[in-house]
Amino acid sequence: MERKELEAQIIKMVAQCYNADEAKLSVDSEFGKDISGTSVMMVGLVSEIENELDAMIQLSDAAACKTIGDLVDKVEEEL
Repeated sequence: MERKELEAQIIKMVAQCYNADEAKLSVDSEFGKDISGTSVMMVGLVSEIENELDAMIQLSDAAACKTIGDLVDKVEEEL
């Protein structure tokens, strides 16, 4: 999968899980600053990534990501 395609998919998943406007998100969007939500939302996001992309990401690794781009990097390592 191309990097840009992966970025787009993860941005879409973040928008769905965090009830955010997909058009306002980018790989530079920061969790906690630009994207606010609960830890339960991150659990849902990790589950969605595992189901849709078949990439096993540890919740602690995902939660440590500062930006969507950081999360894309983690997922890319697992693919």
